[in-house]
Amino acid sequence: MATTNDLKNGLVLNIDGQLWTVTAFQHVKPGKGGAFVRTTLKNVLSGKVVDRTFNAGLKVETATVDRREMTYLYKEGTDFVFMETDTYEQLTVPGATVADAAKYMLENQNVMVATHEGVPLFVEMPVSVELIIEHTDPGLQGDRSTGGTKPAKLETGAEIQVPLFVSTGEKVKVDTRDGRYLGRVSA
Repeated sequence: MATTNDLKNGLVLNIDGQLWTVTAFQHVKPGKGGAFVRTTLKNVLSGKVVDRTFNAGLKVETATVDRREMTYLYKEGTDFVFMETDTYEQLTVPGATVADAAKYMLENQNVMVATHEGVPLFVEMPVSVELIIEHTDPGLQGDRSTGGTKPAKLETGAEIQVPLFVSTGEKVKVDTRDGRYLGRVSA
């Protein structure tokens, strides 16, 4: 248990049996009436975002979320198998939990896996990853109708937009949050 004075970004609360992460908070002390805390909460499992107001000093139940660095080993059906780097213990995470992270994950890559009471909640990728372009069409000189970009398929199977000068086989840096091309990586 914690009070509303202890709220901070990243804290996970257990509200009505569901886990919510605090993404923003603001302590408000109006001239008239009692103080309160205005928060923005994100549901850990569904991703739904809500605004919620708590009275100052109110007790809220916190949830223990264990974030561990794990190595992605392989895909088994729709599930993904991870290994803890310290104990070599393996954890199978459902594909729905891995979600968009699967687009940028390579075997033997380290990621953060968050669990609550042994149940995987989400997989947190590094902000950017370096991947090789498996296929992209050659860019045509003078073709600027698409704003100077073309589709490219990465080694993980994900498709991103890259500038016309990028070719097949090059290593590029990709933002894992939105799939944006960040630049070429020199060998």
